[in-house]
Amino acid sequence: MHRTPAFVFSLLVVGLPGIASAQGNAPAANQAPNPDIYYHLGPDSLPQEGVPKGEIRGPFTLPSEAYPGTQHTYWVYVPAQYDPAVPASLMVFNDGQAFMNAEGDARAQNVMDNLIFRREIPVMLGVFINPGRRPDQPEPNAKEWGDRTTNRPTEYNTLDDKYARVIVDELLPVLNKSYNISKDPEQRGIGGASSGAIAAFTVAWERPNEFHKVLSVVGSFVNLRGGHVYPDLILKAEKKPIRIFLQDGRNDNRGLRQDGTYDEKRDWFYQNVRMMKALTAKGYDVNYTWGVNRHGQKMGGPILPEMMRWLWRDQAVSTDVHDMVERSVREAKKPSAPAN
Repeated sequence: MHRTPAFVFSLLVVGLPGIASAQGNAPAANQAPNPDIYYHLGPDSLPQEGVPKGEIRGPFTLPSEAYPGTQHTYWVYVPAQYDPAVPASLMVFNDGQAFMNAEGDARAQNVMDNLIFRREIPVMLGVFINPGRRPDQPEPNAKEWGDRTTNRPTEYNTLDDKYARVIVDELLPVLNKSYNISKDPEQRGIGGASSGAIAAFTVAWERPNEFHKVLSVVGSFVNLRGGHVYPDLILKAEKKPIRIFLQDGRNDNRGLRQDGTYDEKRDWFYQNVRMMKALTAKGYDVNYTWGVNRHGQKMGGPILPEMMRWLWRDQAVSTDVHDMVERSVREAKKPSAPAN
């Protein structure tokens, strides 16, 4: 029988900088530090000298038939090592504006630049796609991701195949016209944060023949539009070929109302733990990590490089000691010489 947890966040202070000790003037309970301050971007998330930078192309507009009257804005990251003659892997990021924000918490384009260069992930195209909106609605931005101004709540939180249709039936055919993308679902990943994370999982769940890799940051596997049922669905359904990395924090939205009552179906951390347990019990290839972060990308952004390494750890590798190409970094592809 499930017991309602009493969530009390207490920070044990042992020499942490900027926080008074128990013997000194400790801050009052309502002045406890924001736990997000303990997470910082590392070098893999920042531009590095000597690492060739990929190009971000766009914005482009994708009209939607799955959601009539709406359109999706997206950008395409093309790594400096992309060779049109060689099929590239693909990584799609929901809430694209947040993941590609050059001053944001994730800066995924820098992560891909650095990891591709050092052969830690394969050469891949990145697609940053925003939630759908009507032409008269504003584009999501760093302060408003679109929950109150776009089609984001419907697209991302509803457990149906409509958003999977946007990605697979509408976006991929357009991308395939311009880029050589691998048809192997093992070479395709999709990720997101919050509602964008449950949307990423839904795409892979609905179309496991198209996407096998899922990246989830503070995923909203809660009862916004029924997402809390996923653990039960996972346990009941036939296992699907999905690899997933889950990240969440103990200070995410916890389902405690102002009147003190608790709704476990709206407890982000509890439901992410349920997802981990269901996926593990079913034998999925799952990795996870729990921090003390609040709702957002403050922890997920800094660990994005490690999440990407783990998701793409099975890229082809040569063990030939004489293979000096394999033992070197990936330089930018030289442009082809013009035909005479």
